[in-house]
Amino acid sequence: MENPQTQTFIFAIPPAELILESGKKLGPITLVYETYGNLNTDKSNAILIVHALSGDAHVAGPNGWWNNLIGSGKGIDTDKYFVICSNVIGGCRGSTGPSSTNPKTGKPYGTDFPIITIGDMVNAQKCLIDNFGIEKLLSVIGGSMGGMQVLQWMVSYPNRIRSAIAIATTLKHTPQQIAFNEVGRQAVMADPDWKNGFYYDSAPPAKGLAVARMIGHITYMSDASMTEKFGRKTRADKEPFKFGADFEVEGYLRYRGDNFVKRFDANSYLYITKAIDLFNILNGHSLSSVFKGLTAKVLVIAFKSDWLYPTYQSQEIVKACKLAGIDASYCEINSTYGHDSFLLEIEQEAPLIGNFLKGVLNGNGKGTNQHD
Repeated sequence: MENPQTQTFIFAIPPAELILESGKKLGPITLVYETYGNLNTDKSNAILIVHALSGDAHVAGPNGWWNNLIGSGKGIDTDKYFVICSNVIGGCRGSTGPSSTNPKTGKPYGTDFPIITIGDMVNAQKCLIDNFGIEKLLSVIGGSMGGMQVLQWMVSYPNRIRSAIAIATTLKHTPQQIAFNEVGRQAVMADPDWKNGFYYDSAPPAKGLAVARMIGHITYMSDASMTEKFGRKTRADKEPFKFGADFEVEGYLRYRGDNFVKRFDANSYLYITKAIDLFNILNGHSLSSVFKGLTAKVLVIAFKSDWLYPTYQSQEIVKACKLAGIDASYCEINSTYGHDSFLLEIEQEAPLIGNFLKGVLNGNGKGTNQHD
């Protein structure tokens, strides 16, 4: 697949702003997005891909984060489907976020940027879909935080989707999941270069953000995957310091942390992780009523070694769907990669997703309930 052109959607309809779930207004708003494949004449083949915490609009093509899944002849076949992926609001890859210019000051928002939610992200995406003139998405698909956006679409816009695929996600964060994110946020805010979020004219809080990413990566892997990848192997190029990165796993975490700093904004990390923690799709509803009235077909995929979003959380989603009378399928994949499985187990995911989408496209919606 050729490298797609990054495109920009600016909310142009007066007042060109979004009323957030907090009641505050945000505008003007820009969404950066990419598309793959062609929209058919009746606009019935559109699929929205929604990304996880550190993802962006570049889902396919060279260096796309799901490139092995999306493209000609792949699980999400761009010869059949029109794929859209946008960077979420609050992000730092072109969409409006804390590093964007605050029209009131002419400077980056910093922590003057309002708190945003998963619902706000989805409401912005809905405006983008409206701009295409698409009345109903064939499917909305995402893993991790992307899966939360899928669930939000199911609740906020049930009549705008024919199907939904939620992967390695949850109805709401547990205290432990919130705790991991809070430690990461504290690492960022403890960095003296953070400066209460107003650091854009100076050095960013690189050390704090790198530590936050290191913490995250530990939760993304599993004990088995770390043992297989690193064991207790030591590095040949050990640093001449008694607390250097002696073990390969230490060097790996430092490398991932340092690389993350080069491409991600610390404030976006704070805002997006807070949005994840605030997410609770039940929001006062019972498990049996949260998806009431939804007619979309649903596929939920989980991974046995995922201890960040354990399989029981995916099973709760399926139970909620079944209680609402929804045509829902559940697939549990045997993988040792932990939470990262949703990005890595493409060979197992692709046929599940591909066959599910074919069923939706053909109108029979046949899914599969299985444990691999």
